[in-house]
Amino acid sequence: MSTLLEPLTLRCGAVLPNRTALAPMTNKQSNADGTLHDDELRWLVRRGAFGLVSTCAAAVSEDGRAWDGQLGIYGDQHLPGLTRLAAALRETGTQPIVQLHHGGDKAALVEHKLSTVDREADGVRGATAGDLARLVDDFTAAARRAARAGFAGVEVHGANGYLFTQFLSPLDNPRTDAYGGDVAGRARLLREAVQSVRAATPPGFIVGVRISPVDAWSARGLVLSDSIEVARWMADDGVDFVHLSLLDASGPPPNEDSDVPVSRSIRDVLPPEVALLSAGGIWSRADAERAEAAGVDVVALGRSAIIHPDWPREAFAGGFSPAMPPWEPDALRAVAVSETLVDYLRRFPGLLTDGRPAR
Repeated sequence: MSTLLEPLTLRCGAVLPNRTALAPMTNKQSNADGTLHDDELRWLVRRGAFGLVSTCAAAVSEDGRAWDGQLGIYGDQHLPGLTRLAAALRETGTQPIVQLHHGGDKAALVEHKLSTVDREADGVRGATAGDLARLVDDFTAAARRAARAGFAGVEVHGANGYLFTQFLSPLDNPRTDAYGGDVAGRARLLREAVQSVRAATPPGFIVGVRISPVDAWSARGLVLSDSIEVARWMADDGVDFVHLSLLDASGPPPNEDSDVPVSRSIRDVLPPEVALLSAGGIWSRADAERAEAAGVDVVALGRSAIIHPDWPREAFAGGFSPAMPPWEPDALRAVAVSETLVDYLRRFPGLLTDGRPAR
């Protein structure tokens, strides 16, 4: 029998009212300076039925901003909006968290991008020892701001090709110093950031991490055996959950000879008090229960939560059939999807019915 609608007590003592999560999703709805826009507040609060609600990836450094309309948490000027957002989300009954993000060489809004090594043709500079120390400080300061704003916790974004993935990837990281080489070296920066965030935040504050455990959208040389070690280290470093970014939350590794679900492989090496979140292809109750059977403690929904903001209530009520894309723009507007986000979704073929190009 499914336990997904039951509360879950995390390692730090925080309690999720149910075992569903709104996955962090790029939505471009913040102001140009990273301060909160009402559209972003409405979007997130409308999805307060999920037990855990994450903001989109929020920039911890000005040089890490990756897209227009990205939420910021790199300065105290962001605190008033963040405080308002945390309070509004808590009123729904959810546990609200901020996803902490640095784009690395995908930081499209800056002239000189940071990554593992110099690539002058691409405007990318290899991070120095000073840069790395500052990056750890930026993640730590952002986590403190999230706590000051009233959020229940943070998720360190180590997935999807951004800064920490660039260090974790054996293809992207040819460094020969302490931050390259074997998986222990490539994971060092992520570990230092997570350890610092954990030490700097109060008791009861949720600290999680998101990783891409295998290659999915692009070839980066990420292999499950390395990711198992990274997950173990994250547990050692004090995280309350590990969140897997997958194409299929209940499926095996796509490029490896194994029938064992990725989620099960990670779940089996985590201590019981550390929760496993997985995202990927969860639309229906049956999808969620397959993920649960594969070892997932909390199912994370992305695209399905765009059209179904009340999914945790609807999916388990009986007679539910998910509305698969393409979607009518008016149907999205009816569930607090702003014109900005509707336009952004037009960039993804097959999501909307109107066929109009993004502006």
